[in-house]
Amino acid sequence: IVDSFVEKYSFYHISAGTAGLCALKNSLEAGLDAVAYERGTEIGGTWVFSEKMPTDEYDEVHSSMYEGLRTNLPKEVMGYPDYSYPDDIAESFITSQQVLDFLCSYADHFKLRPHIKLQHEVIRVRPRLGDWEVYVWDHSTNTCDPVYYDFVYVCNGHYTEPDIPDIEGIQLYEGKKMHSHLYRKAEKFKDERVLIIGAGPSGMDITNHVRAAANRVFLSHHLSTTPNTAFMGNVEQKPDVQRFTRNGAVFTDGSHENFNHVLYCTGYKYTFPCLSTDVGVQVIDNFVQPLWKQCININHPTMAFVGLPFNVIPTHIFDMQVRFTLKFFTGQREFPVREQMIAQLEQEIGEQWSSGVYNHKKAHQMGERQFVYYNELARIAGIENIKPVIHKLMKDCGKKYIFELDTYRSNRYTIVDNDNFLKNGKSAC
Repeated sequence: IVDSFVEKYSFYHISAGTAGLCALKNSLEAGLDAVAYERGTEIGGTWVFSEKMPTDEYDEVHSSMYEGLRTNLPKEVMGYPDYSYPDDIAESFITSQQVLDFLCSYADHFKLRPHIKLQHEVIRVRPRLGDWEVYVWDHSTNTCDPVYYDFVYVCNGHYTEPDIPDIEGIQLYEGKKMHSHLYRKAEKFKDERVLIIGAGPSGMDITNHVRAAANRVFLSHHLSTTPNTAFMGNVEQKPDVQRFTRNGAVFTDGSHENFNHVLYCTGYKYTFPCLSTDVGVQVIDNFVQPLWKQCININHPTMAFVGLPFNVIPTHIFDMQVRFTLKFFTGQREFPVREQMIAQLEQEIGEQWSSGVYNHKKAHQMGERQFVYYNELARIAGIENIKPVIHKLMKDCGKKYIFELDTYRSNRYTIVDNDNFLKNGKSAC
């Protein structure tokens, strides 16, 4: 069955970032004819640092990297299951350049580059009877031509389109505004008073960078636990912004502060501008639907989305989703009928709602629930699950950005075997 499948079917992948490279590598290893389109001039996706700023409202900047960034997860969980970071990197929490170097090494090791078309932007994807029509713009020749594929992996990430909250009075505010997507250097805020909205991993890390240059930083958030900012002498925590004023904002506790800059660390929107409406996938309040098991397009199950879940171990969930979908794409497993997939999706949504998650924006948020998800994918498709040591290591380093931002990146981890790891040279399991 697999041999005849290999001869007949072709795959294409949108993007050559962390997810796209994983999808390409696994597709090729399955013996399939596969190609990845990347609109940039190099592989690596969002890990490619660029100081480019948008020239107008239609111009798009892909990278979110900034000066001095170090990962908030250790490299020991950021490698792929079959390709780890080199042992000669002593630190666990590494720079964005080291991540990019690793992705390039991954592409070279598995000989992926001949199958990647750089400066090729996917303009439109639409289903036909039995296959997909894909229009690709070759930026090097300024030509746009259709190509046809049997299966599609959408791996364009979700760190490109900022999600900026609509807060009362923002039109009155006369200071400067920026989303963290365009933040590059703390020096931009030298001696200024800055409001940072959002205390997720990026919000906390950027606060720590900006406060070194700024005169005063106000960190507005609604976390149920109070982050540790005691070591940041010029940072004051605030609740949510109730409304903006001409020179500042009034907060929900009634307090008021003036500032020169607003920096939104408020996340991103899922967008798929190249997908036609007849693809049958909608994004409603940042909930991408209808998808079976967070990745299969129920209306056209020859299309898969890789990497939508967040608060996860990125490379491992990418790898699991790709191996899961390939079992079905190669005919080794059969999809449930559409009605069953819809019923399972509705059941999963109901379970989320009953657990207190009523916000569509959190439909793809996983956290600890990711390990239940991995178990489910492994069981349904008969694929290898992530190693227990990855789960244990994640439990040890999770949420450290909230309570130990000033110290946690000094920790060094070493994976001993599939079940055990060392932390700073000592057994931690």
